[in-house]
Amino acid sequence: MSQVDSWDTQIRVRYAETDRMGLLHHANYAVYFEAGRTELLRARGESYREIEDAGFFLVIVDLECKFRQPARYDDLLTLKTSVARVTHVKIVHEYKLMRDGVLLAEGRTTLACVDREGKPQALPEKLR
Repeated sequence: MSQVDSWDTQIRVRYAETDRMGLLHHANYAVYFEAGRTELLRARGESYREIEDAGFFLVIVDLECKFRQPARYDDLLTLKTSVARVTHVKIVHEYKLMRDGVLLAEGRTTLACVDREGKPQALPEKLR
């Protein structure tokens, strides 16, 4: 498997993702972060579906987001998703959401690996 540790994902802000002011609603930043993690994993030659089919589930145990400037309807954004740290059972990702090189938001998530019953378990070797 490829050891890609960061990935850029292009995202266009859709009308349905904005609030009455035409700004990207704050709840969608977490959705964008998930899209970034999914694409980073895909770039590494894996998919969430395959990992879950093997009995490994990655659950969010911490989520942070700092808003710098708003994103607006129809903006083309670049989300850089990076692996910041990996432990025996957790993966920490960092995010930078940009528009034309301007930082709009930055975030961090911690995912823990659990089994089908929700009990912590070691990450599969391919994710370490």
